[in-house]
Amino acid sequence: MSEPLLELKALDVFYGPIQALKQVSLHIQEGETVSLIGANGAGKSTLLMSIFGQPRASAGQIVYRGTDITHKSSHYVASNGVAQSPEGRRVFPDMSVEENLMMGTIPIGDQHADEDMQSMFELFPRLKERRNQRAMTMSGGEQQMLAIARALMSRPKLLLLDEPSLGLAPIVVKQIFQTLRELGQSGMTIFLVEQNANHALRLSNRGYVMVNGEIRLSGTGAELLGNEEVRKAYLGGH
Repeated sequence: MSEPLLELKALDVFYGPIQALKQVSLHIQEGETVSLIGANGAGKSTLLMSIFGQPRASAGQIVYRGTDITHKSSHYVASNGVAQSPEGRRVFPDMSVEENLMMGTIPIGDQHADEDMQSMFELFPRLKERRNQRAMTMSGGEQQMLAIARALMSRPKLLLLDEPSLGLAPIVVKQIFQTLRELGQSGMTIFLVEQNANHALRLSNRGYVMVNGEIRLSGTGAELLGNEEVRKAYLGGH
């Protein structure tokens, strides 16, 4: 097997005296979609944020494309091809769709901005319709599309997605996951943190299950979907 695009090795992360991540190890190969599922408060978002050094790991290693980035700056990580669509979307509310998309080019500069913006409008036609509209006036689903598109504007080699289905209507969730499937099929490497285990595991090559800051289970998406423990805890027993 080739060297992973991203590898976490025995990562410990604390918030003050509270340990949020305990000896977390996982890897993502280039071109894979990998999901991390678990209950609210399990430490999933902390894991994503720790890749950018916020919070900083107190033990263990984060290796990206063969380089130890455990103590690198957030800017270094972003400008070397890691982009995140954060939990809660966090679009710039007073900026237009186009202005929000331009913010996504900050890590790499705007030399490809026009071309990439057209690609985003093809990927998310709704954003093209709303291009001059302020982000705060858009629906939750449209803001989620904008958050993902903004992340893609930095031409990432690794796309981190934190709870992209949170608070969205089922029909919108279906649209978002269909778009993620298309991105994965085009070769994008995706690391997906998601409470909606059913959608996440169906989309993913592999998955990890996090409980109280620890990785408890791992396997292919199909293996985890068929796992009795996973079904009872995250799939409503189905």
